[in-house]
Amino acid sequence: MNNEKHYCQINKNGFALAAGGVMGGLYVLCAIFITLWPGFALRLFGWLAHLVNVEKFAGDVVITFNGFIAGFLQAIIYTYIGAWLVAWLHNKFCGANK
Repeated sequence: MNNEKHYCQINKNGFALAAGGVMGGLYVLCAIFITLWPGFALRLFGWLAHLVNVEKFAGDVVITFNGFIAGFLQAIIYTYIGAWLVAWLHNKFCGANK
């Protein structure tokens, strides 16, 4: 492999695992925040999604254990897949896969 191209290669699995781990941690922090301050979290969500009447769309949402686990796993898996694809494309465009 050409040393000039080798420096830009990303370890796809390592990068994806790190991104998935960070997303899992953020998911747990978000769930704790919502559990402790549900009203404020709902208001923040409204600002983020540009919703005026956020209570109309998400006012009765409750975090359950099964919902928490399902969302946690989805956040990690989807982030892993997305980060792996980003690393693969990065390696492809920088010529590291040749």
